[in-house]
Amino acid sequence: MAQKDITSMRSTIEFLEKEDEILVVDGEVDPIYEIAAIEKALENGPALLFKNIKGYPGVWDIGNVFSRSDRTAKIFGIADPKKIKFKCLEAMKNPLPPRVVKDAPCQEVVITEDIDVMATLPMIKSTEKDGGRILGSGNNLIGGKYFQNAFHISFNRIHFRGKNWATLLAGRGSHLGNSIVAYEGQKIPMTINICTPPAVAVAAGGARVAPIIHVGADDLAFAGGLQGSPVNICKAKTVDAYAVANSEWVIEGYIDASQKMWETEESEKLGIARVAPFFPEWPGYMGRAGRTWKFEATAITHRADKPIFYTPLADSFEGVILLNWRSEAAFYELAQRTIPGLVIDVNIWTPIMGRNGVIFQVSKKSSEDDLWIKNLIAAAFGARQGLYWVVVVDEDIDIYSTDDVLWALLTRVNPDTDIVRGYPGTGRAFMPIERVRMDAKQASEYRFPGGMGFDATVPFAGKWAFERPHYLVDKIDLGKWFSPAQIAKVQALQSDYAKVLAQSGA
Repeated sequence: MAQKDITSMRSTIEFLEKEDEILVVDGEVDPIYEIAAIEKALENGPALLFKNIKGYPGVWDIGNVFSRSDRTAKIFGIADPKKIKFKCLEAMKNPLPPRVVKDAPCQEVVITEDIDVMATLPMIKSTEKDGGRILGSGNNLIGGKYFQNAFHISFNRIHFRGKNWATLLAGRGSHLGNSIVAYEGQKIPMTINICTPPAVAVAAGGARVAPIIHVGADDLAFAGGLQGSPVNICKAKTVDAYAVANSEWVIEGYIDASQKMWETEESEKLGIARVAPFFPEWPGYMGRAGRTWKFEATAITHRADKPIFYTPLADSFEGVILLNWRSEAAFYELAQRTIPGLVIDVNIWTPIMGRNGVIFQVSKKSSEDDLWIKNLIAAAFGARQGLYWVVVVDEDIDIYSTDDVLWALLTRVNPDTDIVRGYPGTGRAFMPIERVRMDAKQASEYRFPGGMGFDATVPFAGKWAFERPHYLVDKIDLGKWFSPAQIAKVQALQSDYAKVLAQSGA
């Protein structure tokens, strides 16, 4: 494996090129539709480096960096992608606070006059129904008194409706949203950091498992622990805030917490939230424009030599993987605090579940553990806003196999006793199912109908009745009867689930 430096995305790209994980696109691409379409068409494949962007000479763009779990694991020096959550957990428990530097690569060029963000950065437009060119790659950083003397960083959808002002969505319940509400009526200094080091992007992906990653939990210190060295930060040039020093681009400015703006012209004309289309959001549906906070840009800074933009798609493998690692770590820690030793692993299906579900794998030691499953499900629902599915399975189920988990749901769940309904409450406005009615008058209203928890474990005392057959695949050598080429040919024909069963012998 090539030597690597992951303290910047630029150096990470150099490492991935040596690992043959980058596909370079030299032909001209248009940020309107083409970049997003190429990334979607080649999703779950190589990272894509665009070197010729229409209308933006000298600017590069990177996408699909985290669209594969194995590549993400490779970036952080982990052989098995299933183990990344445990490295994230280690970073959560052993954070490294950020380090302030004076000479920052992100400030090699400083623009404070005639700011025109859209003309400077190649923001993409994904579909013909998008309400504008949306900035979804910004890692928005606040700190100091606005976050209990720690640093919070997150992805938030941003739409520059003017040359130097934008809407920024940060809902109540998110760390940034809660901070804005706490300082409502004021101007909150913030930097938008674009193309940050990979560990910072993972931190910004969020987790929202509130008891574990709480307000005041330092995201940059977590990122430092994840990458193995402190994240370098620098003082912003025009606001009382900090920027991630190894970013490619930084937009400095203020969140104006005294007023809200409509996210698009169409939504402003309608005067109704959650109706006008905005852009593809993470649940896989078109996001809808609403009314949210205003951000005012005071400066743009960037690297001098071929500054690299970043275009992760919200509705993508990349978007889910950026969220999953830290979320899985947080849910695992939540389980250990709820009932130590019961949960042995946690998985969030990529890309299906995203923010909406989690799977716990447990190993019961006695019949008493049967009773703890419902407590675990309740703890998960209470920890994450808008959680739809919580599934708990035994150690004989492969939680990384969708088919195996569905088989457990079909064969081990008693509808009368094993389905737990989560209480209705605040949810996620991005989910169409949460809206009360779809008529124009009420389309802005939404509620969380409550999730479902599934106890797909077998009763401890009746475990014998659920014994799975074990074919002696571990006791035979296929090479006794077949050539390596014949074995490889058959394995290439097998479905993913067939391979799971072939390996376990179930």
